[in-house]
This record gives sequence, C-alpha cells and structure tokens, in this order.
Amino acid sequence: MTKKRKRQEDFQKVKLKVGKKKPKLENATDTTFKTKAIQIPEQLKEDGVLPTQNRKLNIKDLLSQMHHYSPGVKHNALLGLKELLSQYPFVIDAHLSSIISEVAAVFTDKDSSVRGAAVHLLQFLASKIRAEQIAPFFPLVSAHLSSAMTHISEGIQEDSLKVLDVLLEAYPALLTDRSIILLKNFVELISHQQLSKRLKSRDKLSWMLSVNPNRRVTSQQWRLNVLTRLKKFLQAVVDGSSDTEDEGLQEQKDNSHSVRNPIYISWKLHANNQQHIQLFESGGLRPKINSSFRLRSLTSVMDSAEKGLSSAENLKGFIEIIIPLLIECWIEASPAQSAPILGNLLESESQQLMQQVLSIIHLLWKLTKRHDETYKMELWLRMNYLVDFKHHFMRHFPYSLPDTVKHKKKDPCKSNRNCMKSSNNVDHLLLNLTLCDIMVSLASTSTLQTDSGWLDMIRKFVTDTLQDGSKLNSKQVNRLLGVTWRLMQIQQNKVATEPLIKAVYMLYQQRNLLFPVRTLLLKFFSRVYQKEDLRTQRIRSRSKVLSRWLAGLPQQLALLGLRNPELSNQLIDIIHSAASRSNKELLQSLQATAARIYDPLEGTLVLLPAEAQRRLVQLVYFLPCLPASLLACLSRCCIMGRMSSDLAATLIGILHMRSSFAGWKCQVQDNSVNDVDYFSFLFSTLIGFSREELTSLQGIRGKPHISQTQLSPIRLYLTDLDQFLHHWAVTEVICHSLSTIPSQSQCFDILQTGICKYLVGLVVIPDSTAGSVLCAINKLLDQACIISENLHRFLASCCYSLLYFLLTIDREDAEHLQKRDMLWGSCISALALLPRLLRLMLQSLQVSRICREELPVVAQLLRLLMQHGQLRSHMITNEFLVQQIIKDIMTLKSGEVQEQWLTDLHYCFNIYLASHPQTPGPINTVY
Repeated sequence: MTKKRKRQEDFQKVKLKVGKKKPKLENATDTTFKTKAIQIPEQLKEDGVLPTQNRKLNIKDLLSQMHHYSPGVKHNALLGLKELLSQYPFVIDAHLSSIISEVAAVFTDKDSSVRGAAVHLLQFLASKIRAEQIAPFFPLVSAHLSSAMTHISEGIQEDSLKVLDVLLEAYPALLTDRSIILLKNFVELISHQQLSKRLKSRDKLSWMLSVNPNRRVTSQQWRLNVLTRLKKFLQAVVDGSSDTEDEGLQEQKDNSHSVRNPIYISWKLHANNQQHIQLFESGGLRPKINSSFRLRSLTSVMDSAEKGLSSAENLKGFIEIIIPLLIECWIEASPAQSAPILGNLLESESQQLMQQVLSIIHLLWKLTKRHDETYKMELWLRMNYLVDFKHHFMRHFPYSLPDTVKHKKKDPCKSNRNCMKSSNNVDHLLLNLTLCDIMVSLASTSTLQTDSGWLDMIRKFVTDTLQDGSKLNSKQVNRLLGVTWRLMQIQQNKVATEPLIKAVYMLYQQRNLLFPVRTLLLKFFSRVYQKEDLRTQRIRSRSKVLSRWLAGLPQQLALLGLRNPELSNQLIDIIHSAASRSNKELLQSLQATAARIYDPLEGTLVLLPAEAQRRLVQLVYFLPCLPASLLACLSRCCIMGRMSSDLAATLIGILHMRSSFAGWKCQVQDNSVNDVDYFSFLFSTLIGFSREELTSLQGIRGKPHISQTQLSPIRLYLTDLDQFLHHWAVTEVICHSLSTIPSQSQCFDILQTGICKYLVGLVVIPDSTAGSVLCAINKLLDQACIISENLHRFLASCCYSLLYFLLTIDREDAEHLQKRDMLWGSCISALALLPRLLRLMLQSLQVSRICREELPVVAQLLRLLMQHGQLRSHMITNEFLVQQIIKDIMTLKSGEVQEQWLTDLHYCFNIYLASHPQTPGPINTVY
C-alpha cells in the first residue's frame, strides 16, 4: 500500500494567530490568591528587649541549644549562658526555672566537657541565687544529682562529686533535707551489696568495698574522694540540726551552768509599770510546764525517709552499713598494710583516708548524742563496735608523722612532733585526738575496770600532749579539751583528775596563745570550777591548780586592758561567777588588784566598753574591803565621764548598800566601808573636781570660759554641756544617798565642814559644782541644821554668780541655755529655804561699785525675785533693802532718759512690795 496514512483529528495542532490571547484550557488550575498582614507587636517587642551575648543569642536561644545532639553546641550554649548571665544578672530571676532545669539535666551528659561547663555554670549561679530562691527547684536539682551519683558511667560519677561540692558550699541546709537518699548514694559509690552467707533468705544484704579497674584513679583514691564529700555532708547535717552544739567542750549535756542571756531589768521602768517582768518556774529563760503529758514533735508525724538522720532508726541503719565499710578502708590504709617506702603515693593517700574515716565516725557519734535516749545509743554502739575499734584503731596508737618532713624555717611549733603536718596537709595530732574522742565516748564509770588498759594509753597521750609545750591551734585544743573533760567525767576522783587539770594549766600558762585557744581554755576551767563547786558543797576538796588559776584571773584582767575586749569580757564573767560564790582565793586576788582595775586613768574599768564596765561595777559589791584609796579611784571614775551617769549611779548605790547606812537588819561585813571614807567619797563625787583641778582653775581669766560679775567674789568656770549634764545626774544620786542617812543634821554638819574647808576661799568655781552644792544644801537642810556665817556668804555669792550667768546667756548659745532650768531651780530653792541667804545676796548688790552695763541685769534679777511666788514673803521682809537698791539705781541714772527696764522695775516694786498684798499667789517666772 503506497497511499499516505491520514492523521487522526484528535491530535491536530491548533494554529494561533498573532495578537490573539491563548485560549484557556478546560482543565487549567486557578493560581490566583489574596494575602493579609498578621500583627504581632508584643512578640516583636520582646525579641527586641531580650539581651544577647557576643554571638547575638538570647536566653531562649541558648536554652534551646541545650537539647542539641552535638556536645559542642551544648558546651558553647553553657559558656554562652555564663557570659550572658554575668553581663545581665536580672535575666536569672526572670528565667530561673528554665535555667535550673536545663543545667541540672546535663549533670548526666555523656560528654565530659559539657559536664565540666555545667559545673562551672552551677558554681557561678550559686553565687547569684539565694537559698530561698532556689528552694522550690531544689528537689529537681537533687534528683539529677542522685542520678549522676548512681550512674553507670565512672566519669559521670566523678563529676557528680564536683556538683556535690558546689551544692554543699552554697546550699547545705537544702541538700541535707534529702539525707537518706544521698547517704545511700555515697555507700553505692564505694561498695556493692552482697548476699549474707549466714542467712539463707535475701532479707538482709551486706555491703562490701568495690574495686573498679576502669577508673582513672586508684580504688583507694576514689574512696578518699567519696569519704571526703561524705564527711562534708555529715558536717552539714550536724550543723543544721536543731540542737546545734560545738565540738569538744560543748558536746556534753550535763552542764547545769550553761551560759544564758540574762534579763536586764530597769527598776525605774518597772516601778512606773513601763517594763513587765515575767518569772518562770524553772528559774531560767524558758517556762517549765509541770505536766504528765508530752507534746509530740513535728518530726514524729513524718515517715522515716523524711526524718533523715534525726530518726534513731535511720541513724542506726546507716551506722550498721557504713561502719564495716570504714573499718575495711582503715585496714587497707593502716600502717601494717601500707607500703613502708616513704614518699609513696599510697602512703599519702592512706594518711588522708585514715583521717577521713575517723572524722566520719566522730560526726556519727555526735549525731547519736542528739537523740533523747543517748545512754541507750551509747550502749548499743559499745556492744557492736568497741571490740573492732580496739582491735583495729588502738593497735598502732598513737599514730605519728614519718621522719621525712621538710622544714622551710626553724619554728618551735613546726619542729614539734605533735604540730607536724605532712605534704598532704594531714594533722596527725588531730587524727589521734579524734580517735581518742571516739573511744572515750564508749567508756563510762561503770566500765572503768574493763577499759582501764586503753584508757590509760589515751590518758598518757593527752597528758603528754598538754605538757610538751607545743603551739596548738584552736581545733586541736578544742578536741584535746573535749577528751580531757570526758576522762575527768569517767574517773572523778582527785587522784585521776588533778594531773589532767595540771597539764591543761601548763598549756594555759604559755605566752602568746591565740585568742580562740585562750577562750577555749577559759571555758574549760570555768566549767571544771562550776562542776567542782557543785560537788564540793558536800565534800570540800578543791583542786589546788584550779584555785591557783582563779587567783590569777584578776591580775590577767588588769594586764589585758583594752588589747582584747572579748577576752576581757570572758575573764570578767568568770571572776563574777566565782566572786558570787565567795571563792576565797579569787576575792583576795581581786582585792589586791582592785586599785589597778579601777584606776581612773588607765584602769580596766575606764578602758572597756559599757557592757564590760557594768560587770566590773557589779564586782565592787563582792570586794571584801573598800579602803579610802579605792574609794578615791571610784569617785574619780564617777566624775570623769568615762562611764555613763547611769553606771555611776549604780556604783554609788552599791557603795551605799555596802555602807553602814543601808539599813540592813542582819549584820553586814565588818569594816567593809568606813563611815569617814564613805562621806569622803560622797563629798568628792558631789564636788565633781579634784583638789588639783580646782587649784589649776584659779588661774583662768576672761571669756569664754569664765563668767564674772563685779558684785560677787566668785567667778564661774563654764563647763561643757556633756560634763555638766553628767555631773548633774551624779549629783542627784549623791543627794539621794545623803538624804537616806538617818541623822540629817550630822550629815549636814559634815557637808558644811567639807564645803568650808575645800571650797570657801576659792575665786573660780565650776558652774556644775556651785549648782551641786546648792542642790545638796536644799536636800539636807532642816530646822535642826545650823549654818555658819562663812557658808552663808559663800552660798550667797554662788547664788548671785549663777543668777547673773543665767541672765546674761546669749540666746544663740544653745549649749549653756540647757543649763538654765537646773541652775535656776537650785538657786531659787536655796533662797526660799534660807531667808538669811536672800538677805545677804541683796546686801551684796551695791550698785555703786558696778558699771552701767550691769545695771539692767540687777534690775531684771530684782524684778524676777519679786515676781516669784516662793520668794514673795522674803522679799516683803527685805523691802527696805530692795527699795534702797532701786534708789541707788535711780541715782546712777538721774539726768538720763528713763529706759524700759527701769520702768518695769518700778512697776513690779509698786505691785508686789509697796502695796503689801496679803495673799500672794504663786507666779511662775519666765525669763
């Protein structure tokens, strides 16, 4: 067939014409669409405000990278977080929850660099976040820590200890709340469980030390690392317990004379119902409720896991697990097992391991003493562990330092074997003392015969350590005194205790002891004395060494001065305690040293702070005798202003109680305060200045220290306001003491004799002294008192000098204005009580001898005296004198324009005197 095949019509090509649109296909898809903008201003605003670090990543970006699969990204994210949070600390508070959860999650990361960065970041955060802030998130942190400690990877376990170090340093209280879980983790880090061969069932599992050859460190080094953290953790548990007690001396609970904060009572406030005093039945600061019912503590409603080691059951369970493991560690590190080659790393680790083992046992022993049934707990510990401890611990006791210790300088402290420390910083004396403390806690008086062998070893070691003259630090001395106290409690006869007390006293006599060491020794001796004082009430057999120590305390106090106020306070407390118990040796020593302690210039009393001064003033009450020389020192202390006026009032009250005028119904101490010496003390304190000081004042002339008038032979020395107020407060107490003396007339005669002998004839007198004398005269004067003419004239001159000074004070002189009310009141009272005194003062107003500038002052004084209600009758009696003075003033002012002050004087004279009113009312004078 040669014919051409025809094309099918279905596939014919459509021809398009130019300029025509292409026709739409029937199955064409419409691709057109419309859009609208979405407004998110808040999100855009937040992204703009969030701070970023150098890589321009904000907190959300960095936290999101913590979930990345790449270790490098997570490591960089942690570094970026630390950089960001250090630059912008406020971000921590805003994103605290997210930061804590993300950082804690990488505690178990597989990469070591990530874990290291997490530890560094956690350490940085711990310095920025307070405990109360992180407390809501701490269970999460603790859970991740537990997961890391029990992880199968050795590297994660090792890094978990670094995390634990950070948390123990920053948040010990929060970490110890989960003590049971973490303690189990500690055990699992160094041991594994094994079925006990004695039991067929699997009810009880024993623990044995584990060895892992895959670790980067040796098994002994790993155990040392874990036990070091366990010791820190147990120390945090001990410190955070409710009955926190210090080590050594403060551990014992049988001290009935524990230091309590006394309640200070102000009897003035109490008398005015301004201070309420609550008395408790127990005689202490806490009320004692006599009831057969006992309230259940809050911890009793918790389960055993929540109680932690505060539960006796939990504590016993942990001791049963950890003590066998610690003994195994000790056996491996003991001298019999360790290599004899000095300088070997194993030996260094062994020394540290032994110290950690004993420290952990010591802390566990301290926790056992926090429970109510301490005796039962000690009995349980003795029954279970005394045999093992004697066999393993006491075999090579005492443990000493190897001979190859390098010394850089010759130092008596470092050259002593007890003070040596090896290159690994192991304190061998502290190690031995810790062992002694553990062992003596298992002994008691009832087991003395059984334990005499190893107790004699400990007693000899303690005695030798105290007597060898080495310089010990506070931690060593604290542990040493704790062991000594326990030994004295176990064997309480004088033959056993006296050598121990003597050894401690030899250490106390060393020079240049550190303040914490001296404090511990003082507390020890004070406690021994109090214990002995209770015992010797029935059997008087005091320790000679203790008596010698007590007798030396006052001399030490006098020598110490202001060099160490804290130590001085401790000495004062001990002296006060012994003096209140009438210790003969101490009172004799205190009497001999009193002149140095109460010296007004360099004595301990004037050098120490106010609280110590109060205690020293109280000691005056216990002094056997108060001679005149000591009273002179005490008087100077009162008036020099180096102790407060309230304290001076207390001292004056104590001396009054020691005098024969206190009104005791029972017989007081003979010749404690001589009456003549007591009056000399009161008069010297009333004057406020010594004879030498008054003599030196006579040469002072002119203002601003002297107030002088031509009508009085006495010039006033103007004292400072502080000195004046102090002197005036003391004067009021002196006047009260004088007023309580039964024979007022004889007391007044003594005061009059003293004034005439020491003050009359002086030209310059301090204003406070003049006011004090007038105040005392007002207090003691009665109808039976006879005043000499010399005293009358002296008092009249004092009154006018004081009144002239008060009327000429510049209103801008605020310091002297505060003296006005006190001095004015004493002058007016004296003039009202003594009419002759007013007459003598008016007779001395010879205006012809004064300058014209003083005339207005005299006129103002006369006007005020006439206006005063208490002086009205006396002024009427002396009307002629007043009239004569006014005439003399008029004569001097004749021919001049009459000034206002003169007009006022005439008016007052005509109103109050010339008219002779029969019933003058009390007019308060305002000047």
